[in-house]
Amino acid sequence: MVVATEEMAVYCFDTLIAHYNGDQPPPPAFEDGNHPLFVTWKKATNGSEPRLRGCIGTLEPRQIVSGFKDYALTSALRDRRFSPIQSKELPTLECTVSILTDYETAEDYLDWEVGKHGLIIEFTDPDYNIRRSATYLPEVASHEGWGHVETIDTLMKKAGYNGVITEALRKKIHVTRYQSTLYTMHYGEYLAYVKNNRGGAPAINGVPVVNGFKPGH
Repeated sequence: MVVATEEMAVYCFDTLIAHYNGDQPPPPAFEDGNHPLFVTWKKATNGSEPRLRGCIGTLEPRQIVSGFKDYALTSALRDRRFSPIQSKELPTLECTVSILTDYETAEDYLDWEVGKHGLIIEFTDPDYNIRRSATYLPEVASHEGWGHVETIDTLMKKAGYNGVITEALRKKIHVTRYQSTLYTMHYGEYLAYVKNNRGGAPAINGVPVVNGFKPGH
């Protein structure tokens, strides 16, 4: 089974820095394969709890090299919930790469474990008679401190449902549960990796991207 690795997170940072340079990233140091995947960017400043800056991926298998390259940029620059990440934010960023595995159909909306399973829900909106769907990665519910019901209810709202949530409606939801392997890397760890393996610091337009970096982008 393919697992998320340090090199995958490095490749996402490489891809984002290459974008700011109008260049291509170095070749990835991991083998290709076909798996569903997500890229999540968070920003941590002054020792605060990291806050989400972008998260986009695919629930369908795709080539992971091109997938991480595409979603590193899409999640950083085109997650419509957030403004695009600017290069000056790089020293505060952390990147989490996720590879999704073990898809299973749940018996009902309670048939999953907090902290272990991610969820895909599908249901018919009773007010508009349209299908809605949404997903949470496995770490979301535990990070938020949610139980089963709160997780499902917030996921229904994420899917675009604004009506009354009843027990009868919850029982009509089709739930697919899945697991994931993930790897999280802060920019400081990426900086150390690049220095150790490439002998220098990442740079944008010739300016090393270290603490205090201010490119004006």
